[in-house]
Amino acid sequence: MSSNRRLKIIAGHLDESNQTTASTQNCAGISPEAKPESGNKNPGRQDILKWNGWGYSDSQFLIKDGQAQFTGSRYILGGHSFPKLVQWFTKECHADVSITSPSKPLPDPSTIPSVQLNQPFLDRIKETAVQFTLDPHVRLFHGHGHTCHEIFELRHGMLHRIPDIVIWPSCHKDVEEIVRLAVEHNVCIIPFGGGTSVSNALECPVAEKRMIVSLDMTEMKKILWVDEENLVAHIEAGIIGQELERQMNARGLCIGHEPDSLEFSSLGGWVATRASGMKKNIYGNIEDILVRVRMVTPRGTVEKSCQVPRMSTGPDIHHFILGSEGMLGVVTEVSLRIRPLPQCKVYGSVVFPTFDIGVACVREIAKQRCAPASIRLIDNEQFVFGQALKPEGGSYFKSFIDGLKAVYLTKFKGFDPHQIAVATLLFEGDKQQVADQQRRIYEIASQFRGIPAGEENGQRGYMLTFVIAYLRDLGFQHHFLAESFETSVPWDRVTDLCRNVKEALKRKCAELGIKYPPLATCRVTQTYDAGACVYFYFGFNYHGLANPLELYDKVESAARDEVLANGGSLSHHHGVGKLRKKWLRQTISDVGIDMLRGVKQAVDPQNIFGNGNLL
Repeated sequence: MSSNRRLKIIAGHLDESNQTTASTQNCAGISPEAKPESGNKNPGRQDILKWNGWGYSDSQFLIKDGQAQFTGSRYILGGHSFPKLVQWFTKECHADVSITSPSKPLPDPSTIPSVQLNQPFLDRIKETAVQFTLDPHVRLFHGHGHTCHEIFELRHGMLHRIPDIVIWPSCHKDVEEIVRLAVEHNVCIIPFGGGTSVSNALECPVAEKRMIVSLDMTEMKKILWVDEENLVAHIEAGIIGQELERQMNARGLCIGHEPDSLEFSSLGGWVATRASGMKKNIYGNIEDILVRVRMVTPRGTVEKSCQVPRMSTGPDIHHFILGSEGMLGVVTEVSLRIRPLPQCKVYGSVVFPTFDIGVACVREIAKQRCAPASIRLIDNEQFVFGQALKPEGGSYFKSFIDGLKAVYLTKFKGFDPHQIAVATLLFEGDKQQVADQQRRIYEIASQFRGIPAGEENGQRGYMLTFVIAYLRDLGFQHHFLAESFETSVPWDRVTDLCRNVKEALKRKCAELGIKYPPLATCRVTQTYDAGACVYFYFGFNYHGLANPLELYDKVESAARDEVLANGGSLSHHHGVGKLRKKWLRQTISDVGIDMLRGVKQAVDPQNIFGNGNLL
């Protein structure tokens, strides 16, 4: 390989903008004077993120003077008011915005679970150059992910076992040394990336008596090299997805892996959970773009001997690492396939008379293998929600081509507003590719009575993905519990599964005595030859209920049982963690569980990576 084609990148140059942002933002409840024991500044992102909710501390939905607003300037919705959102929240979620359930303040350090100290281990860590802290607030930040259960407990002051120390390695060698010391002193390690887990994967086992290390990988954020000749980049695993893409884009390149959590999740987390992105139709899921990976285990580092596109050398060790969820070791470096930046990016949207017809159209597009970078079909409930998120002065139909109006759909085309479904589209490629793909997609859509709804609606629908998670925090403020979950399912069962799971959610809520019917809505988010990913959102008003979390767990469990009964998978891209592991045996068989146990025993006989995920 010619030396000028593999580009070495200097770490200090990479993170200049990110460090500037961090230094100018005040922390969201995390004590700004918290210092690591090493005496250096506290690394990590907890200074700009919420400790008890989703996302940036300066970004949130709130209701003021009876009208919903979104704060901050990070998103296209920032600074806008939404006249219809409160009405939607009241009608569809049965919420009472006059009654609030404010979060408890950040706990006093004296009330946070104390450190279970392994002094010999701590003494050895102090001899290294790694940064670490025992600060209670930083430990609390690292002791949870983003399940409804975890955030509810934080908001209500229900604190359980949290990490005893947070350590930030800065390179692969640091990780090897930390793991070696953990083995020597019998210390438990839980890897931490972006902290966006929705499977209880970051929850510390309550019965764990050993010192627990939260191994925060986010200081390992360098792009080590870029090989433009072979279109491969070698990257440290702690880099956050949004920052990775920004740096690659600056070089005219892209990764293209774009999960909903792109702003906050890490590369190592993508590998550890077998992640999928919104643009997987072009760029693939994480397993499709992975070329090589290094993982540190208690037995040493595991990696392939060379960097090639494919090997036939027995079972693929990458598939022991992909989806291992931090129970075998910690991913430190990853080589990924990269692409030149697309010349052209165009959004689009299509309105269908019903969700079932929309599913049939999306299935045909998948069958003909002409899907754009992203195609996502939302049901009527999400269509109505989308209208409620139009900023003041906006109209959902204002961007219809040729002056089409809502009345055209309803009066002349016979669409029922209570049945309408919408597909949002994203096309990427060169101009001719995009033009050809647009023509083909809209031709297929017309065969299913689909009507183009304009680029603006497609762009807004796509971008809303990044702010929808903030709505759950608004729900918490007004006694509304909400969560999302996903599955994959064969094409011939998509519509049945969607209908049956929604009905199961409503049936279970009624059975448990929950006063109001739940919000139950879904979308088809990724398509394959043999089926699709379906993403559900549900929630219910818990005001007046004595045990909302217990009821919530029963409802979610019933929904997952229904998913499996309808031929769906346990998970498409969120992983198993601790939340779903009780279903894993029926998912992969008794022998499959034994195989996992065998691998665990081989690489981690002391259970150093003892997060309790999967098994």
